Amino acid sequence: MVSTPAGRQVLGEADIARSLTRIAHEIIERNEGGDNIVLLGIPTRGKPLALRLAQILQDLGHDIGVGSLDVVPYRDDLHRRPTMTIGRTELPDGGIDETVVVLVDDVLYSGRTIRAALEAINDLGRPAKIQLAVLVDRGHRELPIRPDFVGKNLPTSSEESVKVHLSEIDSEDAIYIAGGQSA
Repeated sequence: MVSTPAGRQVLGEADIARSLTRIAHEIIERNEGGDNIVLLGIPTRGKPLALRLAQILQDLGHDIGVGSLDVVPYRDDLHRRPTMTIGRTELPDGGIDETVVVLVDDVLYSGRTIRAALEAINDLGRPAKIQLAVLVDRGHRELPIRPDFVGKNLPTSSEESVKVHLSEIDSEDAIYIAGGQSA
């Protein structure tokens, strides 16, 4: 592991690329060939991850719908957080009715963001199935939510934070753990 001002780097660019390729293959396998799938990225970093997954799936010969799902209006912790800007929800042509929606996010922690995403989807249509793909599952769930596709399980303490950097936003692909006890 490499230590930086962002924390201890636990995954680099090649690791993230491998994880996304594996997740893409698992999505196709689990969904019997990959027809009728829509990837919805949860901003901020879930959206570029969904776009990357869609590109990998396209390279594998699958035409996948991709969009983004803003969950800010559905969060149950707005009173505890700094003001959050409401973003845009963008659905692929044809919407999400009767599709397999794969929610894509960078880090799964308490499960509250995913709970909000499920409520948002309820207002947008009725998919045949909803699945969850995350780059990092760090544990500490507060709700009974489990990912279907995981890039990396990173057990953490509650004092630590997981920081995902993506080149589209942060000019690098890396995952860091910050805080907690130093190794």
